[in-house]
Amino acid sequence: MKEIKAIDYSIWIGKNSFSKLDISNYSQVAILVDENTKRDCLSKLPQIENALIIEIKSGEEYKNISTCNLIWEQLTINNFDRNSLLINLGGGVIGDMGGFCAATYKRGLEFIHIPTTLLAMVDASVGGKLGIDFKGFKNQIGLFNNPKAVLISPEFLETLAENELKSGFAEVVKHALISDNSLWVKLKNTPFNELDWESIINTSVQIKNKIVLADPFEKGERKKLNFGHTFGHAIESYYLEKGTPISHGEAVFMGMILETKISDLSETDKNEIKNYVLSNFALPYTPKKSSLHKFLINDKKNQNGKINFTLLNGIGNCSLDNLFSLDEL
Repeated sequence: MKEIKAIDYSIWIGKNSFSKLDISNYSQVAILVDENTKRDCLSKLPQIENALIIEIKSGEEYKNISTCNLIWEQLTINNFDRNSLLINLGGGVIGDMGGFCAATYKRGLEFIHIPTTLLAMVDASVGGKLGIDFKGFKNQIGLFNNPKAVLISPEFLETLAENELKSGFAEVVKHALISDNSLWVKLKNTPFNELDWESIINTSVQIKNKIVLADPFEKGERKKLNFGHTFGHAIESYYLEKGTPISHGEAVFMGMILETKISDLSETDKNEIKNYVLSNFALPYTPKKSSLHKFLINDKKNQNGKINFTLLNGIGNCSLDNLFSLDEL
């Protein structure tokens, strides 16, 4: 089992990570699940006597204030106090929203992330970003608040369909492109079904954690993690508004291709990235840029009325605060 020390908590990676689940000092414990993690993952946890199971619907379309109301209601009617614990058992939606609800309930109770998807393991559960979507815009309402711990068990990946696994892999690719050329070489030269997931998760989490430690509140260095996400979040919001949601990873893969195009890279590197993604991952139709304008102009990262991008200036390196007007895009 591997321990990675974050700002004020530990990330434990390995099949024995659940041994670090300490609930002895809490008055009550709730476990937040959706229908998938209740069916496939809940039984793999150590048994917690009298734990309250709060079940919500899966999917980005339910990452909203209405679902938060349901969670807060369950905590309230079951008399949870500020010495209670919420365990978020699920993917990025569960972690983002469960953490948000915990951090705001009675001004904050502690929570633990137990991510069950690759996306949540390498990205959403690390770094303290919490939030929900609002009025069709991704993560419009939220805050920074760290979990008590993150427990990552790669065995949960066995419960995922291949398309879900590939969705989470977008964040692994992003980490390689912005920060680790050796990881990029490893990824592009290893068939997807031959990857060592525990090793990949460990490397990817270390990359993100190092960036977050240097800049917890995204004032500078942490902006690196936004590569692929400016266009990516706009694409995700576009499909959500249409009523045909796509996965976060699909949107980020498309976002990385679009943002690679406007990066200061050689044509060889641009084509290498594009060809790798398109030859390994089936992606939906990329919307016209004009269809994305209303989402781009509401992006949280914008400055002085311009769209703010993190762009590559080499494989394994990136630059921050690249500002474009809509016309320039």
